[in-house]
Amino acid sequence: MKKVLITGGSGLVGTELSALLKEKGYEVAHLTRNKKDNYPYQQFEWEIKKQEMEEEAIRFADVIIHLAGAGVADKKWTDDRKKIIINSRTESAALLHKTIAKMPNEAPKHFISASAIGYYGMDTGDKLVDEDTNPGNDFLAEVTKKWEAAADQFKSLEIPIAKIRIGIVLTDKGGALPQLAQPIKLMAGAPLGSGKQWMSWIHIDDLVRLFLLVLENNLTGVYNGVGPHPATNKEVTKAVAKALDKPLILPNVPAFAMKLLLGEMAQMILGGNKVSAEKTLKSGFDFKFEKLDNALQDIYNKE
Repeated sequence: MKKVLITGGSGLVGTELSALLKEKGYEVAHLTRNKKDNYPYQQFEWEIKKQEMEEEAIRFADVIIHLAGAGVADKKWTDDRKKIIINSRTESAALLHKTIAKMPNEAPKHFISASAIGYYGMDTGDKLVDEDTNPGNDFLAEVTKKWEAAADQFKSLEIPIAKIRIGIVLTDKGGALPQLAQPIKLMAGAPLGSGKQWMSWIHIDDLVRLFLLVLENNLTGVYNGVGPHPATNKEVTKAVAKALDKPLILPNVPAFAMKLLLGEMAQMILGGNKVSAEKTLKSGFDFKFEKLDNALQDIYNKE
């Protein structure tokens, strides 16, 4: 039985991934700042700012899955917030690296890191981008370049590394979809900006199954965690309205209104990426939810 140590295990993806791994017979443990009572998984403590952690966590782990990181869309991007977003990803990886370096005989056999399609930049227009496309030069690209560089340092410890660049995760439990669905439920839904910007989405069940595939097949390198059929913002908005059986009455929300409301972060919504899933498909991955309508039907029919 493989033992999997997860950082960010109580987050949106971590919760679903932990449940899937447990169901498949893996032993799962989480790194946490504060141990909780009646928690479903084994816990090890770490303090990222102090760069301290329980070494027992490394002895436990056959595989480490690194999901930890402050939410990029949770708060406005002040200079302080930007530092938190970057440091939460890089300093956590640095602590793992430092601890493993002290215990080479206990090193895990695989390091799998989350990343994001923000690597390509917040707006790549209609161009189809893949894992070999050059990174962008805006804030999200900076975050993901540093995030991936933090993962790459494990090469110095001769640990095989995989990185999954996650797209827009579709689930009703958090992330982008509830924010998009809320105004639609209130009969106030509308496409944002031009509505032509691409949204490269993936159903959360497929995303956690992709992590499992990478783990079970000892894959290395970069994979886009997106479905094979990106859609425009207008198409996604219409599909959510259809799934919720609600009309779309209002005109598009103008770009200037989004910029006033969100500042620099608005570019994340007004821009977009058309991201290829070709390499992921060639790895042998089989999507359960290839089509947007099917993904949304699954999510909203569960309610």
